[in-house]
Amino acid sequence: MQNFLNLCKSAIGEEYVLLDEDQQAPYLQDWRQRARGNALAVLRPAETEQVAQLVKLCTTFKIPIVAQGGNTGLVLGSIPDQSGTAVILSLQRLNKIRQIDIANSTLTVDAGCLLQQIQVAVDEVDMLFPLSLASEGSCTIGGNLSTNAGGTAVLRYGNARELCLGLEVVTANGEIWNGLRGLRKDNTGYDLRDLFIGAEGTLGIITGAVLKLFPKPRNFATALISIDSILHAVDLLSLAKQLCHANLTSFELINHLSLELVHKHFPQYQRVFAKASPFYVLLELSGFGTEEQNTQQIEDLISTAMEADLIVDAAIANSISQANNCWALRESISSAQAKEGKNIKHDISLPISAIADFVKDTNIRIENAFPGSRMVTFGHLGDGNLHFNVSPPTQSEHENFLAHQAEINRIVHDKTHQYGGSISAEHGIGALKKQELTRYKSPVELQLMRAIKSAFDPDNIMNPGKIL
Repeated sequence: MQNFLNLCKSAIGEEYVLLDEDQQAPYLQDWRQRARGNALAVLRPAETEQVAQLVKLCTTFKIPIVAQGGNTGLVLGSIPDQSGTAVILSLQRLNKIRQIDIANSTLTVDAGCLLQQIQVAVDEVDMLFPLSLASEGSCTIGGNLSTNAGGTAVLRYGNARELCLGLEVVTANGEIWNGLRGLRKDNTGYDLRDLFIGAEGTLGIITGAVLKLFPKPRNFATALISIDSILHAVDLLSLAKQLCHANLTSFELINHLSLELVHKHFPQYQRVFAKASPFYVLLELSGFGTEEQNTQQIEDLISTAMEADLIVDAAIANSISQANNCWALRESISSAQAKEGKNIKHDISLPISAIADFVKDTNIRIENAFPGSRMVTFGHLGDGNLHFNVSPPTQSEHENFLAHQAEINRIVHDKTHQYGGSISAEHGIGALKKQELTRYKSPVELQLMRAIKSAFDPDNIMNPGKIL
C-alpha cells in the first residue's frame, strides 16, 4: 500500500495526498453530521490528466474511489464507508472557468467550480445560469451534475440534467472521455452524458462540463401568499401558468410549521402576515419587460385568485430587501429544522395532481402510528418535489424518535410509490436509500442498472456501495 501512496504523491505532489487524520476530517464527515467514513488517503488533483493518472493507479491496485466535490450531499453518497480501504478523490482544485461562449450561450467549466462561482462569472457577462440551491456557496457543479440537482428554478429552466450539454469524464479504467460539445442537437447514438449525470460517481468521474446559459431577466416580481389548503395551492399553480406563462419561475410551498420554525430560530427575518395560515406559497416571476409589467402581471394573478377564493391573503414585495426577506424565509427552513433538533427527512416527487391527497393521507398514517409528530412540509410544488420531513413532538424527544426512522420511511415511501411518485427527487440515492431502491424499482430496472454498472466499472471501484 505504501507503494500506491508513493505513486500518488509522484502524480500530484506529496502535499496533495492527505494522510493525517486532522487533514482528512472535513472530507470524512457527511453534511448533516450523521455519519463519518474512513479513508486510506484524500487525493487532491488539480487537472483532468491528474485525475486520470490517479484512477489508473487505483485500478491497478484495486483501490475503491469516492469522488467528492463540496461534500454537501444529503444521502451519504460522497463519503466512504468505515473500512478505510477507499481513497477520497477531491475535485475542489479543478476550479477553473474554461470558456464563456456568449454567441453559443454556453459556459465550459471544471467540475470543482463552486455553483456560486459560476453564477458570478456568468453574471459578469450579463447572462444567467439558473441552477440555484441553498448550498450554492459550497457545492460544486460536478456534484450538482452527479446528483442531478434541482433547486428553486426547475419549473422554468429544468434540473441539472437539462442545463448541461456536454461532459468530460474520467472512466473507471482511467481514460478521458471528452464529450465537451456545446450542441443542442447531437443524434449520434447512445447519450453517454445522460448516463453519467445522476450516477453519483458510480460510473465515472465528471471533471468538466458545458452548461447552458440564458438571457438574464431584467425584472422580478415576488409574492408570498397565504392559502388554506394544498388543493388551492395546486389550483393557484395552474392559474399562474395560464396567466403568467414563461415568466413563472418559482412556485414554492411552505406549511405553517416550517415558517414558524424559521421565525423561532431566525427572528431577524420579518413576519409577512399577522395572521397564520395552514400553508403559504412563495411565487416569483421573472421577465424582460418593465418592472411595472411584471408587477401588473402578479397583481392580476392575485386578484383573479382572490375572486376564485383560492387564496387568503397576499403580500407583493415592493423592494429587493422585501423579496430577499421572503426568500430567506424559504431558504432557512432546513437550517431552522436542524436547530430544532434531529428529524426524519424525505426528498420525494409526485404528480402535482396527487400531492394534496398524498399529504393528507400520509399525515394521517404518521399521526396514527406516532401521535404528536410534527410535519415540516415544504418544497418545489411547481415541479412536484416535496421535502416531507417528520419531527418529534418536542425537541427533547429527537433521539428516541430517530429509532423509528425505518418505520416512518416505510410509511412515507410506500405512500409515495402508491401515488406514482419517486423516493428521491433531487438528493439522489447514495448509501442512505440503496435498500429502499430495491423495494420500489422493478426487477427489470434494477437488472438494467446493474448491467450498466458492470459494463462501465467491472472492478466496482467507482463509489462502491452507493445506489446499488
